[in-house]
Amino acid sequence: MKERSMKASNLPIVPASFFGMVLGLAGLAGAWRAAHLVWGLPTLIGELVMMAAALVWLALAILYGLKWLVAREAALREAAHPVQCCFIGLVGVATMLVGAGVIPYSQGVAVGLYIVGAVFTAGFAVWRTGGLWMGERDPGHTTPVLYLPTVAGSFVAATVVSALGLPDAGQFFFGAGFFGWLAIESVLLHRLLTAPGMANAPRPTLGIQLAPPVVGAVSLIAVAPQAPWVLAHGMIGYGVLQALILLRLLPWILREPFAPSYWSFTFGVTALATAPMRLLLLGDDGAVRYLAPALFVFANLVVTLVAGGTLYRFWEHRVRAPNTKSISKPTSSTLPN
Repeated sequence: MKERSMKASNLPIVPASFFGMVLGLAGLAGAWRAAHLVWGLPTLIGELVMMAAALVWLALAILYGLKWLVAREAALREAAHPVQCCFIGLVGVATMLVGAGVIPYSQGVAVGLYIVGAVFTAGFAVWRTGGLWMGERDPGHTTPVLYLPTVAGSFVAATVVSALGLPDAGQFFFGAGFFGWLAIESVLLHRLLTAPGMANAPRPTLGIQLAPPVVGAVSLIAVAPQAPWVLAHGMIGYGVLQALILLRLLPWILREPFAPSYWSFTFGVTALATAPMRLLLLGDDGAVRYLAPALFVFANLVVTLVAGGTLYRFWEHRVRAPNTKSISKPTSSTLPN
């Protein structure tokens, strides 16, 4: 009854996966901030993108909170779903990234957002990982979303706490994310190589596969800028390999019509652009001089295309459809049961 009342009030029941938009926008803003420091590009673009990320985060946080208040059954179904539940971890990750975005404006607000996001992320990661360790899981439910609660959360926690002046604390988070990434990657690749092929709906989540090495590289550079660059170079190189494999698979992935799940590509591509620029700021003058501008352009292209597709889908379903009374072919904004 409560769920029906929420629908009747025209408030959307927001899935947790929508927080992926915040990750992509905040990641692009971070790339533009780095580009300003490296090449002197305008600061305004990065700050406007960060403002957009903060506004999207605020809207989604309010709607997601209302979902637990007035559409609790839908929220509980999502939390119990073997795949969709992992997206809940993005709530905390997005909050930490918004906290990082406001550091130049208010240290106090940034610290508050970071603490809330980090506590939520850590708590959810422990809860979700504990559930996975119990076993009895369908191998078909093993997708790159498994990285989100532990790996993404730990790497972002490390990067942001370093920006707040505590890189030594960030090193502990980096370790949790790094070894969690290696463990989960082996399980995921075993599933991809040996189990039946993925259905259409979850294929866009393969974009998450790009994120761990490059988000981890950004994190490593943040927590240990004095460390030898060989590991950061290696992680960026592995990220480039993942990007090329995803480009090879793109026609196969695009059999699933565009949906917000395609935002899963954006956090990885923005980190792929940011990591080489961070090395340039540390004085690296090798191959990253040529890699960084190409990856920066690539990241902007990907995020622009995904954001444009999202706006078009919003216009199609919220503006065009009610006016034309047309019925379009349904597509998934998250993942099927």
